[in-house]
Amino acid sequence: MDFVSLMELLGEANTKGLAGLAVGVVFGVAAQRSRFCLRAAAVEFARGKIGPSTAVWLLTFATALFWTQGAIYFDLVSLDEARILAVPGSISGAIIGGLMLGVGMVMARGCSGRLLVLAATGNLRAVISGLVFAVVAQMSLYGWLSPVRDGLAKLWVTPDGRNVNLLDALNLPANFGMALGVLFAIFAIYIAYKNRVGAKILTFASGVGFAVALGWFATYSISSASFEPTSIESITFTGPSANTLIYFLDRSPVLSFSVGLVPGVFVGAFVAAFFSRELKLQGFEGAESMRRYLTGAALMGFGGMLAGGCAIGNGVTGTSVFSLTAWIALFFFWVGAKFADAMLDNRTFRLATA
Repeated sequence: MDFVSLMELLGEANTKGLAGLAVGVVFGVAAQRSRFCLRAAAVEFARGKIGPSTAVWLLTFATALFWTQGAIYFDLVSLDEARILAVPGSISGAIIGGLMLGVGMVMARGCSGRLLVLAATGNLRAVISGLVFAVVAQMSLYGWLSPVRDGLAKLWVTPDGRNVNLLDALNLPANFGMALGVLFAIFAIYIAYKNRVGAKILTFASGVGFAVALGWFATYSISSASFEPTSIESITFTGPSANTLIYFLDRSPVLSFSVGLVPGVFVGAFVAAFFSRELKLQGFEGAESMRRYLTGAALMGFGGMLAGGCAIGNGVTGTSVFSLTAWIALFFFWVGAKFADAMLDNRTFRLATA
C-alpha cells in the first residue's frame, strides 16, 4: 500500500503520525540495543580515547549520511525544501546553542534522544529530565524564553533567506556525500575492531542511522502525495518533544510526524529493553545529582531550540543533508561536551589545575 492509499484510508494527519511512530520504533530499538549516545562518544574523545561509543556514533553518522545522500543521488527524494534547508539558518544559534547543549548533555549524562531511550527502560532520572527538557524547549519556542532565543538567533543568520547546503556552496560532486559516508563507515568499523565491538552492536548502530534516512523518505513521500503543505523532516527531539507535550495537553490535538516520533521511540526502546531483560527502575542519587540532571536538561532544552536541533536533529539528521548550521552545531556540541567534562567529571584535569 502506497502513501496515497494510506492517506485515503486513514487521513493525512493519521498517516503522518503513523509514519512518525514507525520511524520512531526503528530508532528506539536500534538506539537501545546499540547504546547510541553522542555524550558518551564526546566524553571518550575529550579524554583522549577513541573507543566503543565513538565507533557506534560514527557508524550511525556514516549510515545516515550514506543512505540519505544515496536517496538524493538516485532521485528517490528531493530534500531542497526540507525545513532545515528551506528556512534561514542561525549561525549564532548553532554556536551558542551548540555549546549549551554540549554542556547540558554531559550534565544530564545523555542527549535528549538518549534520555528518551533510557526513560523507556525505567530510568526515572531520564523521565524527569526529559520532562524538564520538553518544557524548557516549549518555553523557548513559544513561551517566556522565546524573545531571548529569537534575539540570540538573529545575531548571525545565513544569507538569501535559506540555510546553506554545503555541497552546493563548495561545488562538490553529487556523489560526494555517499563517498564520505563510506569513508566514515570504514573508519568506524576499524575503531570497532580495535575495541572489540561486536557485529550485533554495529548492526544496530547502522539501524539508528538508517532510521534517519527512513524519516526523510517517509516525510518526502507524504509531502509529495499530500494536498496540504507538509513539512519534510526526519528525526530530531527538541521540537517534537515540545510538540508531543502540547499534544497531550491540548483538547483538540492534531497528529503529525513529530508527535508520532516520540512515542514510537519510547515503545521501540521499551520493547528492546524488555526482550533483552534490561528494564530496571533507577532514581536520582541525592539532591546534588538531581540538580545536575535538571540543570543539564534545561540547558539542552534551550540550547537545542536555539541551535535548531538536538544532538540527533543537527548532529545526524541535519548533517546528512549537509546543512551548514547543523555541521557548525555538531562541532560545538563536541566543544561544549569537552569543556563540561573537564570542569565537572574529569578528575585528572581538575587536579592538574587545582
